[in-house]
Amino acid sequence: MGGFFGVVSKQDCVEDIFFGLDYHSHLGTRCGGMVVFDQDKGFQRQIHSIDKAPFRTKFEKELAIFSGTSGIGCISDTDPQPLMIRSHLGIYGITTVGIITNAEELVNQYFSDKGHQFMAMSSGKVNSTELVAALINQKQDIVSGILHAQDMIKGSMTILIINAEGEIIAARDKVGRLPILIGKNEFGYCASFESFAFQKMGYDMFYELGPREIVRMNADGISTISPAGKDMKICSFLWTYYGYPTSCYEGKNVEVMRCDNGKIMARDERERGTLPDVDYVAGVPDSGVPHAIGYANESGAEFARPFIKYTPTWSRSFMPVNQSTRNQVAKMKQIPVPELIKDKKLLFVDDSIVRGTQLRETVDFLYASGAKEVHMRSACPPIMYGCKYLNFSSSKSEKELIARRVIQDLEGDEGEKHIDEYADATTERGQCMLKRICEMFKFDSLGYQSLKGTIEAIGLDESQLCTYCWTGKE
Repeated sequence: MGGFFGVVSKQDCVEDIFFGLDYHSHLGTRCGGMVVFDQDKGFQRQIHSIDKAPFRTKFEKELAIFSGTSGIGCISDTDPQPLMIRSHLGIYGITTVGIITNAEELVNQYFSDKGHQFMAMSSGKVNSTELVAALINQKQDIVSGILHAQDMIKGSMTILIINAEGEIIAARDKVGRLPILIGKNEFGYCASFESFAFQKMGYDMFYELGPREIVRMNADGISTISPAGKDMKICSFLWTYYGYPTSCYEGKNVEVMRCDNGKIMARDERERGTLPDVDYVAGVPDSGVPHAIGYANESGAEFARPFIKYTPTWSRSFMPVNQSTRNQVAKMKQIPVPELIKDKKLLFVDDSIVRGTQLRETVDFLYASGAKEVHMRSACPPIMYGCKYLNFSSSKSEKELIARRVIQDLEGDEGEKHIDEYADATTERGQCMLKRICEMFKFDSLGYQSLKGTIEAIGLDESQLCTYCWTGKE
């Protein structure tokens, strides 16, 4: 994923940008960057790798040398950014969050003549933010350029730009898959991915951009320079997994949704007669915990923490490039509480089950610690499709997804015609998939939240939500 934060103010705002970005650190661990504008110094920019150390430790020195009354920055899981661009549109800084699935096609289509070039990254690919800027620069003004870029891009692209007047232009992606929230204090405004990021710095929630909307911000106010569209498909995983618990999107709080989601799972299981008798309900730390609290409260089982995640040195186990290293890190992080495991019947709620690469070791670890039974629940439906709009659950092949691997194992290519049935636990095929995964990972039972239950917990109309990774429907 990735996150962003920008400020326009009547006073120096470097510290606000620094802390606002640090509050987005849960969204990425590859690189971070800041661009700050000062009327006397002009633009100041720095990008650091943050895969070995937290954002704040890499950027603390910039607090002493940067100055300015406006700036933007990012936490990125993909490309180094923000970038500085010089074109017929002037000099500007730009940062983006999203994914371009047709990047090579765009480069070949629009920039194949001898007059264009891109800086290649070590992978040989083009920096996505540089490509966005190149598409913007094809038009005669920034707004037309942003709309052109978003129309050409397959995937999703949310953009922050800071111009040579110190103004920020914020553009939400064309169907609003990701949010942009505006905070206000007595000195100016901020633009943020996460609503909670500005609350501790004295900003009040002021405005949330609509899908495709573009606004211009300066210290005196904000104005819409391109209106919002009618259609929204905000990513459901904001609530289920990667949004921070204290954040709100479209007026719906993440933590409240997760607790409600767990309650709905337990309620529906009780109605079906499948609610297991367990000693403890627990969450797979950290994002599974509130789902588990809701499940425990509704089911009447006691909530407990049979293992604790050790995070001071490895906050996100899926970030190491090597899969065996990711698995080992996940194993090292799980510290058991034997008194809450030995001879106990346990039910765990995880936010999602994507590839299943760590499930076997988790269950083996619990049984090795003396668990009597291990039941697993996923707080969302089976993930059947790799995300093509953001960087969550993106896969080189959908066969990497545990649900699709099991379908292939059960029926081969014929199973691809019945994915909807496999995603529904009330069908015979759905039950077969659950049984096979239980056999693979030694679960005593397995359950997935239904699509209907997930939507109920979020509290928005289904037409406003992106559920592609579960349904394959755009």
